[in-house]
Amino acid sequence: MNDDHIILGIHITNRLKNAVDVQKVFTEYGCNIKTRVGLHDVDANVCSPSGVVLIEFFGSDDEATGMMAKLNEVEGVQVQKMFFGH
Repeated sequence: MNDDHIILGIHITNRLKNAVDVQKVFTEYGCNIKTRVGLHDVDANVCSPSGVVLIEFFGSDDEATGMMAKLNEVEGVQVQKMFFGH
């Protein structure tokens, strides 16, 4: 069993415009997403147009790199990876 942890941090600008394309990639890699957390600023006066999604990735580093490449093709999206090996 592989105990390595791959975490993807995905920064999305203009969430309303780009969310559909990002969600398509999430759906394609749905069986590789162990945990998904979305963060954006919201209060009584504002809902931020940008946000961050954190993904705990299940699968190989090559698969994670493939997902990152597809996400980086979406306008307004930037992805960074954290890798914790055991």
